[in-house]
Amino acid sequence: MVKYFSARGDEGQTDQLGGGRISKAHLRVQALGALDEASAALGLARAQAEDQDIEELVKTVQVDLYRVMTLVSLAEPQPEKYPDLKAERVSWLEERIAHYSEGLEQPKTFILPGENILSASFDMARTIVRRAERRAVALDEAGLLFSEASLPYLNRLSSLCYVLELWAAQHPPGKMGTGL
Repeated sequence: MVKYFSARGDEGQTDQLGGGRISKAHLRVQALGALDEASAALGLARAQAEDQDIEELVKTVQVDLYRVMTLVSLAEPQPEKYPDLKAERVSWLEERIAHYSEGLEQPKTFILPGENILSASFDMARTIVRRAERRAVALDEAGLLFSEASLPYLNRLSSLCYVLELWAAQHPPGKMGTGL
């Protein structure tokens, strides 16, 4: 039988990539937790998407988030083994934002989340990505983030989630068009 626990964290500490153990309340672990939540929230949106291009887009973002999580979990920079996220990934997000925002009706007031399940899921993902970004900023300000691309990536990702929320609200399930 497979054992799904180690009990190593029972005292409130966890391993970090590159060696050593740190408190589960450490800035690094807080950022990792928020990134993990962001990926899970995006997974919920992906599971509800009826558009294959949206599904693939979100899946690609989730893979990128795993790269960011690796960089956030590093105890020391290891660029040879764990290179930074490429700056082109930020440009890629900007292209997706431009594509999905094309033709969208811009809200005239604050948005009340919940037009449909998919739009609400993207709104939830947006708020969690923003929390992950704040946690990553705190890690960076403490000199513990060994990535130049992660903060811009997370910033653009929250914008993409916002645009996808609007897109999903204006393309209700059953009436969704194609993406890229």
